[in-house]
Amino acid sequence: MKGANRHSIDRRTLLKITGAAGATTGLGAIAGCLDDPDGGDDGDGENEITITLSQFPDTIDPLDHITGDYFDVYDHIYEPLFDFEPGEGIFARVVEDWEIQEGEGATELYLRDDVVFHNGDDLTAEDVAWTIERTVDPDMGVVSDIGSYGLGSIEGAEALDETTVEIQYGAAPGLAEFEFGNYARALNMEWAIDNYDAENEAISGADPEDFNGTGPYEVVDFTSGEEIVLQRFDDYWGDEPPFERVTFNADGESSGRVAALETAETDLTINILPEDVATVQDADDVEIREVTSFRNIFCPMKNTVEPFDSQEFRQAMNYAVDNEGIVDSVLSGYGEARGQPVAPGINGFNDEIEPYEQDIGTAESLVEESGYGGAEIELVVPQGRYLNDAQVGETVADQIDQLDNVSCEASIEDFGVVSDANSAGVDPDGFEIPFYLIGWGTITGDTDYGVQGFFTIPDNEARTFDDEELSDAILESQQIEDPDDRREQLEEVNRLAREKAPFLFLHTQESIYGVREDIQWDPREDETVYIWGMEQ
Repeated sequence: MKGANRHSIDRRTLLKITGAAGATTGLGAIAGCLDDPDGGDDGDGENEITITLSQFPDTIDPLDHITGDYFDVYDHIYEPLFDFEPGEGIFARVVEDWEIQEGEGATELYLRDDVVFHNGDDLTAEDVAWTIERTVDPDMGVVSDIGSYGLGSIEGAEALDETTVEIQYGAAPGLAEFEFGNYARALNMEWAIDNYDAENEAISGADPEDFNGTGPYEVVDFTSGEEIVLQRFDDYWGDEPPFERVTFNADGESSGRVAALETAETDLTINILPEDVATVQDADDVEIREVTSFRNIFCPMKNTVEPFDSQEFRQAMNYAVDNEGIVDSVLSGYGEARGQPVAPGINGFNDEIEPYEQDIGTAESLVEESGYGGAEIELVVPQGRYLNDAQVGETVADQIDQLDNVSCEASIEDFGVVSDANSAGVDPDGFEIPFYLIGWGTITGDTDYGVQGFFTIPDNEARTFDDEELSDAILESQQIEDPDDRREQLEEVNRLAREKAPFLFLHTQESIYGVREDIQWDPREDETVYIWGMEQ
């Protein structure tokens, strides 16, 4: 048995499929030009696009992150080995073919033989195997959330010859395919070790030469923390991408991103806040595009410290908050209240689970049952990462603070502080922030990605919750090969999660973009922004 979808659907065929469905997110690179509708250059010899993010990557190591803004930039340099389409599955890209080794907990990947890195070195199976080992082995390179969350079931990889890689895993093949199909990348092993001691350290630097992937774009200019400029890679193995030059920058303020769009300083921005939507709609030559994303917003509560070690207290926090009211008032309706870890459309989403409804009396009673009456807690909240995140967090903290027997304050911090808190594990000596607001996009389309990194116990130092029953339920789902049986088990996982309340559940987020009208591009549920999915 081989990987789903990949027998008869190649990249060109997929383009036809997505086109027939009315989408423009196909995988082929279609020539385009912002300033010349005929697809030619703009008079300066180049056609360009500028994309403004809400957070600029604070590391250049492509394995040292698991955040959408980072992937939006680095996937164009360090391309994925596979293409993934939400609701469709994975498709050949750098990996041309793949075959499950029945009963061996392994899949063999067969690489293209014409792929080269930007420095001219050939891509080899050893590069891919070493990159996967570096991602999943906590003793190599950087402690990567991609290893803990994205490649959670992947145990290792081995080069069998120049173009064949064997991926080993401890889960059902279908789940492993979800993982390596989304998170397998390739670094140039010799380049990374010789220049950056990458077996022991993160790759770092401030020059274009400090980037070296196989993607359709190479770095030509880089200002750390501010801007990165990419140019088409002339020796790219695949189709020519639509824009010759791409600039990524960032602005943490929605108003700044909107202003850049109005003045044509940028062509596409992410995370337009609801209160700025009308401004974009009134501007010339730009428009709003939106999609209900796979991202849920919630507040983890690490249960290895007081008062969050009480299930009654955690449930009380959920009953204290008016989620639907927050969506209506703070997000202007751009969201939907949620009571489980994943969003609708994700495999294993449980239709029978309702969000917690605000009930102050029940919340105060549960606090008393927990024995933590009079507790004083702090909610740490990022600003600028998610839609009105700071305002959402402050409202949540204020509603908890209105309980007679709990005091709560919000603390606004940089997103990096929150991200570090999420990765710090559950050892009370290893973290200082037990309660924080964060979002998680289940971009693989499967509940496992939305829960295993947070809840499973063995070999998962980055988990946020310690509960054997919940962990065992997830681990059991990972071994089930029948799709229907596995979906039912994942629905049970989501039911257990609601009951045990490892999160203060908030909402599923709408992704709102401001885009120049002449760019043909549809937002994706997984929030990725791929240049090769655009045309004009």
